[in-house]
Amino acid sequence: GCIKVDLKAVTPQLHRALCGTDNAQTLANVAWLAERARQRPSLPLLVVSTLLVPRYVEADEVRRIAHFLASLDPHTPYSLLAFYPQFFMSDLPVTSREQAFACLEAAQEEGLQRVHLGNRHLLGL
Repeated sequence: GCIKVDLKAVTPQLHRALCGTDNAQTLANVAWLAERARQRPSLPLLVVSTLLVPRYVEADEVRRIAHFLASLDPHTPYSLLAFYPQFFMSDLPVTSREQAFACLEAAQEEGLQRVHLGNRHLLGL
């Protein structure tokens, strides 16, 4: 099996705005898991995903997240997920193709080797 972490943000203020809490323990958990993942390289122990929330989690934040992940292990699988407005954030647009591909490029530029753009069917124009 694997452990999937939904890493909303690495910037503390942004994480607090999105989640209402600090992200220090989440980042420590990801670092701990990345260390353990090196013991089993054939099957990924750690898988990380980020929701691309327009106006909040865009290429600059994805670049910061990817830099953090690549510093731990550049082979960590990383999925970028399109945002679809619901509940408390229903006033935001869906993730655009332009935003998604800019985020994908930013993550790859930071050295991550296994970046994936998921749920593409939700992307807007």
